[in-house]
Amino acid sequence: MTVGSVRGLRAFRHRNYQLFFGGQLISLVGTWMQQVAQAWLVLELTNDALWLGVVAAAQFVPVMILGLFGGVLADALPKRQTIFVTQAAMMTLAAILAVLTLTGVVEVWMIVVLALLLGCANAIDMPVRQSFVVEIVGRNDIGNAVALNSAMFNGARVIGPAVAGLTIAAFGSGTAFAINAASFAAVLVALAAMDGSALRTPDLPPRPHTAGQVVGQLREGIGYVRNTPPVLLAILVIGLVSTFGMNFSVVIPALAKEVLGLEAEGYGFLMAASGIGSLLAAGWLAVSGGMPRTSRLVGGALALGVAEILLALTNLFPVSVLLMIVVGFGGITMAATANTMIQLNVPDMLRGRAMSVYTTVFAGSTPIGGLLFGWIASVAGVAIAVAAGGVGAFIVGLGALLWVRSQHGFEPVPARVPARTEGRPSAPVGAPVVESGVAVEALAGPGARPR
Repeated sequence: MTVGSVRGLRAFRHRNYQLFFGGQLISLVGTWMQQVAQAWLVLELTNDALWLGVVAAAQFVPVMILGLFGGVLADALPKRQTIFVTQAAMMTLAAILAVLTLTGVVEVWMIVVLALLLGCANAIDMPVRQSFVVEIVGRNDIGNAVALNSAMFNGARVIGPAVAGLTIAAFGSGTAFAINAASFAAVLVALAAMDGSALRTPDLPPRPHTAGQVVGQLREGIGYVRNTPPVLLAILVIGLVSTFGMNFSVVIPALAKEVLGLEAEGYGFLMAASGIGSLLAAGWLAVSGGMPRTSRLVGGALALGVAEILLALTNLFPVSVLLMIVVGFGGITMAATANTMIQLNVPDMLRGRAMSVYTTVFAGSTPIGGLLFGWIASVAGVAIAVAAGGVGAFIVGLGALLWVRSQHGFEPVPARVPARTEGRPSAPVGAPVVESGVAVEALAGPGARPR
């Protein structure tokens, strides 16, 4: 019996996915180490939660501004080569931050500049990497691959913060940054080792050469999102809940230090606890399989909101750890369900642009939420900021629940690939039909090879 034949592990029957998964897992451990170390370093340099919001905004404003154009590139450029370039750029930025910190010359403005540059790389990398997965595994296994990616991401989220807390305490933040820089090598090696002939490369739209063509392709992707109820619901819930309730890099360091009286190790373990909850959710989604359900999207948002409200009311470390597990579980249940809903409702030639809307809204909500809740924490206290975020997330989840019920419920149905005319997608691209309780087998996209 092979790994790919085990229920919940179907995506592993693709060798390229095994390489992708392994390389990303190693790199993401380093990424989470840097997230924790960077937040702690900013707090040490400034002792002000508002600066945490500034750095978060600097990292994600480029995604908010450039992310939609990254989606156009994702549909027009070869994805594997593009990811190689963006990951190499991120590796270089992590190495620069490590050198600045280890030599003792780092200042908060330098961190802001590097965060801006990292955001520019992410604006291209995120939609390309999100839409690359279906080329590796095909439509039939995309739901399983998204769930396994969530498990991988959040497995790293368990390991990375815990290791980062211990590393910072023993060697300082600079060492954590250096480890992150080195971890990118795993992704670069994995990408280079992939079998290009096994990739399900879709038919691509014509590469835009003028500003008008770029705008036209952007309008087509945004129009599809706007007219497809499951995709629109997923993006709205993700964007609003992220704005209110997922500002972890801003509020959790301050909560650990000011409310719970913890040092770097304690902060690391709080973040690791949210990773445990996220890993449990991702494992559950991978094993349960099937079509993504709106009940999971809404339930995840509600669970996250309630847990954060309770988190603001306690100053006990063990209780906070348990609540962070619930926060992680709710967050990844919502995010992974949203991701799969979008992937299964978008034709191949529009996937990069649709995923760029998702990543732009998801990541773009961070500058808004980070600055807002960093300011609230600075002027009203950390507990107030955490509670306000939880209330906001709960209200969004409740509103989504009422909207779905008003529509008599709907579940996503995989999108069929629209007809092509002279190398261009037929216009307009129609939204897929959605009906309550319908489950339709995913269709193989153009260029897919039966396995």
